[in-house]
Amino acid sequence: MPDLNSTVATELSRFYQEKADAILALLEPLTDDQLWARPYPYGNSIGHLLLHLTGNLNFYVGAEIAGTGYVRNRPLEFTDSERHPKALLLDRFQQAVALVRQTLARQSPDDFCAAYSAKGLEHAGTRFYLFVICAAHLAHHTGQMIYLSRELARQKDL
Repeated sequence: MPDLNSTVATELSRFYQEKADAILALLEPLTDDQLWARPYPYGNSIGHLLLHLTGNLNFYVGAEIAGTGYVRNRPLEFTDSERHPKALLLDRFQQAVALVRQTLARQSPDDFCAAYSAKGLEHAGTRFYLFVICAAHLAHHTGQMIYLSRELARQKDL
């Protein structure tokens, strides 16, 4: 019978992978131009949201828990004008999700209960809470990408 720790790690890992798979499917039909389009002048493109999610996971889980040494430039995640190709963005995002899943698999009960604090999450509390917050953040921006992709499709059909 699985214990609570392995159940938590497995189910959180499954959640991260399901969201990643949803994003991959969502972005599949989009062109690079659509990926970087801002349907509204004040909003973020799907490309920038993907840069942001990748940076978020690489920093909070990668650098702060897994010790990868990742250095984050959060403002650039929303302002980068390079328009990276979709394949590169998706590859980097998938690597970040894989890192999260590998890190989850290595967490012991004591690891999940360990204190966690990082820039932007000074009061996170525990590593477990951090994994939950990052999962919620991923789900939030996945929803935004769904909305943006529907708006792009609507604009294309006009």
